[in-house]
Amino acid sequence: MGRASIQMRISVKITIYTAVVLATGCVASRHAAARPNVIIVMADDQGYGDIRAHGHPFIRTPNMDRLHAESVRFTDFHVAPMCTPTRGQLLTGVDAMKNGATAVCQGRSMIRREIPTLANYFADAGYKTIISGKWHLGDSYPHRPQDRGFQEVLSFRAWGLPSLASHWANSFINPDEPSDSYHDPVLEHNGEDKRYKGYVTDILFNHAMEQMEACQKADQPFFLYLSTPTPHTPNISPPEKLAYYRELDPHEGKKVHAAYYGMIENIDDNLGRLEQFLVQQGLRSDTILVYLSDNGTQSHLAKEMYNAGMRDKKTSVYEGGHRVPLFVRWPNGGLKHGRNVAELTQVQDICPTLLALCGIQPSNRYPKSGHDLLPLLKNEPWPHADRVLFVQYRVGGEPWRPAVAMQGPWRLVNGNELYNIEEDPHQDRNVASDHPERLAAINQAYQDWYSEAHKEFAKIRYIDLGHPAANPTTLYASDWEGDYCDNPGGLQASTAKGVWHVDVVHPGRYRVELSRWPFEANKTLTEGTDPNGKHPQRGTRPIARATLQIAGREYRLDADPDARQVTFNVQLDAGKTELRTTFFDAQGQVLCSANYTRVTRVASTTTELTPASDRALPDAKDSRGFVPPPIEGIVLKDEWSFFPL
Repeated sequence: MGRASIQMRISVKITIYTAVVLATGCVASRHAAARPNVIIVMADDQGYGDIRAHGHPFIRTPNMDRLHAESVRFTDFHVAPMCTPTRGQLLTGVDAMKNGATAVCQGRSMIRREIPTLANYFADAGYKTIISGKWHLGDSYPHRPQDRGFQEVLSFRAWGLPSLASHWANSFINPDEPSDSYHDPVLEHNGEDKRYKGYVTDILFNHAMEQMEACQKADQPFFLYLSTPTPHTPNISPPEKLAYYRELDPHEGKKVHAAYYGMIENIDDNLGRLEQFLVQQGLRSDTILVYLSDNGTQSHLAKEMYNAGMRDKKTSVYEGGHRVPLFVRWPNGGLKHGRNVAELTQVQDICPTLLALCGIQPSNRYPKSGHDLLPLLKNEPWPHADRVLFVQYRVGGEPWRPAVAMQGPWRLVNGNELYNIEEDPHQDRNVASDHPERLAAINQAYQDWYSEAHKEFAKIRYIDLGHPAANPTTLYASDWEGDYCDNPGGLQASTAKGVWHVDVVHPGRYRVELSRWPFEANKTLTEGTDPNGKHPQRGTRPIARATLQIAGREYRLDADPDARQVTFNVQLDAGKTELRTTFFDAQGQVLCSANYTRVTRVASTTTELTPASDRALPDAKDSRGFVPPPIEGIVLKDEWSFFPL
């Protein structure tokens, strides 16, 4: 059935939906309760306070409020303070420090390949596995969603539509095709970039409903991960959602972030469409619906307007950075809906919980950090109420940099600030000196956890080269280890440097193409870009030479100023190594690394190989043994002051 037809069918007024529910008692799905469908809806950057049911004074979220009323609500539920680590923990059930995906870029956005995801577990159990929306766990094989268990993929690369890894058509610095990113985007459908019409969140919900309807017709249960890119920046709301919030501005002397609230209201509208669809398809009763956000609010204005009494917002290890909504509903599942669960819980609990709810006992189950929440969902005793939980993220991995340890109402921030959020929900009073025994006990729990977690953190995540499932492979600056380079500003400046950890799967000849711009941009290495035409020299770079370092060898070529890329042809042995690129000016000064590198295993043996230079490099038997000469200016640290948009 086409998208337009589905739109028409799900446009039934809410009064009709209510009547249907009351008359039928919610028509049961054809699937047995032992094989319920699963939908996880994850909003991007929506704070705990950005829902009317949580006390917000004016935001319009009637469908979230209805879901809140019908669900088991977890009121002390925690994620990571940023996108990627939350998503990795959700899908694996494993702490971010243990699964390796601790940051949004700089080589830390990929889960180690030996750790299965929820999509792997559900696919193995006979479910159709679908992602419709944000992934942000790696963009090169074997880290893409289609490599990690998802059979149907509609997504986009890196953190969002205008990110460095996303299609050039979505970039607001593209002078040939100005874009606001969220309208008429280019999305990746099962590995192929395609243009879609409409607002991105609407498109993703439409795709999800098409896929669910197909599963219903095939009598196949589904696992759907519906992860919206909103309300993440750029703050672009559907225009029709702005008037109400602009009329409220200012509210009680505070600035109203109209675009941010408009994006949330659009998600709410889509939740209403999803609910009507589930009723009409007879799916509502035997579908587990989970709603959550990936971190605290991204909006400073929203935080100042209403933050449910919490301190700070996204990126912070104070409560407002990582405490978010969690609603769980399954009408036929015997859950005790319509009540709050006050126990301390965390995002990695969702994976074992869903496996338990669906009766899935995978043979390849990886040791989980989380605990099954099924007793709490059924209002039964739960043996883990006094456990200590940990939130640690970012690139460095040093102790307490940054981190919070949580036990009951206690929060130990960065190892020396102790708060009791029952008595001090805004975390204004550090009571560490008043509770030395509590301080010592939680510190010890953190040290015990960290000593094990850091061993896993130190394990490298590799990108494969020459694998038949992904040949060619494109490497993006957002996935290298090195300087922060993840957004249009970094792409335009092109000053960052980094190195990719790679695994050459097959020995043979490889073509390695270095580009400063996305390959589809068709731009020269040296030219800049300015979509407004006011600064035509902005972003120009005097690239004249390039080097490729891989497997203990260095290759050098001059760069034609009118060239789109510099191409090396090299012979590689199989094995793990590092790939480093460098662009220089005519005087030999380092400018940057190649933001994009495309690597293709070629069958031809007649292509002339690029000669290796005489420069001696350390032997590269494995990645840790390959330490090329340092490039001036490389910074292996967090650069959160340049966080996208």
